[in-house]
Amino acid sequence: MGTTLGIGSSLWAAGGGEHHGLSWLGMMVYIALVLGIVFFALSRAKQDFGQRVFKGFWSQLLEQVYLFIENLCVGIIGAHGRKYIPFILTFWLVIFVSNVVALFFPTSPTADLSFNLGVALIAIGYVQWEGMKANGVLGHFKHFAGPKLPPALLLISFMIFIIEIISEVMKNVSLSLRLFGNIEGGHQAVVAMNNLGGSFVPVGFLLMPIKILTCIVQALIFSLLTCVYLSLVTHHEDDHHHDEAGEPAGHSEAQPAAAH
Repeated sequence: MGTTLGIGSSLWAAGGGEHHGLSWLGMMVYIALVLGIVFFALSRAKQDFGQRVFKGFWSQLLEQVYLFIENLCVGIIGAHGRKYIPFILTFWLVIFVSNVVALFFPTSPTADLSFNLGVALIAIGYVQWEGMKANGVLGHFKHFAGPKLPPALLLISFMIFIIEIISEVMKNVSLSLRLFGNIEGGHQAVVAMNNLGGSFVPVGFLLMPIKILTCIVQALIFSLLTCVYLSLVTHHEDDHHHDEAGEPAGHSEAQPAAAH
């Protein structure tokens, strides 16, 4: 029995000691588990798509998730933010389900820094791509230099450019470390409290409400920040010139009477 446990531990662990890191194989299994849960929920929800009113649990649940992401994208990015709904929704589902997996398993993909960094690189890389599509390659990188200054202040523009590039790179670190710290930190807190309570008193279970809230909040923060980054590089002036009825701002329903 001890030998079997030892083999299993070596299969999942990335290194020795008490670190709960995943090997490459372990990471692939956990990612497959997360994607399996997501695809299962989507397939169950799809069964009600032919109905006029969604009555199934999964279809109603995912409908609310979609509406939530739609409001997030449109509210932050603007009217053109609807094109990013599939992108942001995918992030939210994968991160949220991964966080929930961490509640019932020793670890999860979002408890691994390498996975979070990979997800952050995808998000920030896509932001740069959309920025170059919206403003051109030169125009996108020109905005990193700040406002246009006289030639005598060219050194200041260069310094602003370097600082902005470093800031853009650090967004990857910020997104990945925040997610990793909250998920892995929550797991370590539960383990520490369980050790205080002894083998027969799982005191760490008292942290479950906070961990559930963390699962939701961290998925929201990652999605929200990605929307903010997209709004900064794809800003459309037309999005801010329409009132609630969809008419251009300042448009009056009453047309001026023709002069006699």
